[in-house]
Amino acid sequence: MITTSTVLTLSLAKVFGVYMIAGGLSGVLLGPERWRRILDEFRNNAAITYISGVFVFALGAAVIMAHNIWTDPLAIFISLFGWVAAVEGVILIAYPDPLLKWSASLLRPGGVKIWAIAVIVIGAVLLALGLTGRAGL
Repeated sequence: MITTSTVLTLSLAKVFGVYMIAGGLSGVLLGPERWRRILDEFRNNAAITYISGVFVFALGAAVIMAHNIWTDPLAIFISLFGWVAAVEGVILIAYPDPLLKWSASLLRPGGVKIWAIAVIVIGAVLLALGLTGRAGL
């Protein structure tokens, strides 16, 4: 059992864990072709890219404002998750091309399944830590 600083850390670990498992499963079950179509549509629609950037930034900023905690490994991971989301949102708003090119590079043969499995494993670990951990350092 892991001990972390706040109940919020455990709650966010559960939410992010389920989110990552669902995203990873879509990569494993639906395969790279679906992700290629999504990325192509995303890249070809500036409005969707921009609105997604605003949304991702807002979610990241909300996590940062509510959980900018650097006391233990799980809290640090959750805080980093918020910071990465906020930075990703800013990039999608301001200059999305490098991020979209990098994302496309992950779609090479076998790449989607490898990333999907890694995301599922990380999500499962987060979910397990969120469910079994306790707050109160």
